[in-house]
Amino acid sequence: MTKGITPSNRNRHIRQSAASRLLQAVIIVLVALLSLSILLPFANIFALAFNDGKDAMRGGVYFWPRAVTLDNFKEVFKDGAIISAYRITLARTALGTLLSVALMSMSAYVLHVKTLPGRNFFTMAIAFTMLFSGGTIPYYIQLNRLGLVNTFWVYIFPGAVSAYYMIMIRTFYETIPDSLHESAKLDGCGYFRIYWNIQLPLSKPIIAVIALYCAVGHWNDWFSGAFYQRSSRMWPVQTVLQQMLNKAMSSSREVSNVGQLIAANANTVTSDSLKMAAVIVTITPILCVYPFIQKYFAQGVMIGAVKG
Repeated sequence: MTKGITPSNRNRHIRQSAASRLLQAVIIVLVALLSLSILLPFANIFALAFNDGKDAMRGGVYFWPRAVTLDNFKEVFKDGAIISAYRITLARTALGTLLSVALMSMSAYVLHVKTLPGRNFFTMAIAFTMLFSGGTIPYYIQLNRLGLVNTFWVYIFPGAVSAYYMIMIRTFYETIPDSLHESAKLDGCGYFRIYWNIQLPLSKPIIAVIALYCAVGHWNDWFSGAFYQRSSRMWPVQTVLQQMLNKAMSSSREVSNVGQLIAANANTVTSDSLKMAAVIVTITPILCVYPFIQKYFAQGVMIGAVKG
């Protein structure tokens, strides 16, 4: 016998629906405010980058340039060093990301195999490196003894494997049914063929997310070029821009005579406008990568980081 809907049940249902709609409205407002807190500062950076530096010092430039100019970007690309730095950055980003994804996905698969002798020990040893490190000076000494300092490979090999990302990939592998592996073994597949034909095709979401994280890490890294490279020809774009900004800010503080003051006032580029142009030059290429892996991003983060 089916129980009918009583007035009390109907009222409770209406109250729950109203509460659900209120919660949804609150979530939408919070997400909108969070989006604005991200987009508005970026719009301000865009406006200042394309605005005359001297004009921007008067204030009032918020989300659209008042005196449009490209002088800030001409100053960034003036000496040609940024072009060479882009080549270094593109090469390290492509090669470093490919190597990192290959090593971490294979290592995660090895740790995923339940028949691996000492599996728990290796997992704990890898997790231990996430908590403790030797420090900057021992790290530099180690890189120097390995012959990586002042070479291109100092950008590639030291950070090729991340314990955190490896554990994320291994956690994602745990969501793939073991029955697929067993069926493949019955068909005569070895470990590498199972990894290549089953694990990788089913792990596109987490692989795409890890590849994005690695690419952004390589693109944004200025520390390696500043501390592990003596030759400016081997600097990545972030290090070149950092040195350029330091030079611009120091020169603005070192105006010591009337001639330098006149020259400084004649120049429409200021340290702040140069800084904003450098930010645009830096983040625009890496932003172009996001649309291609957006469909994998949310799924890969949630499954790789939560399930397990």
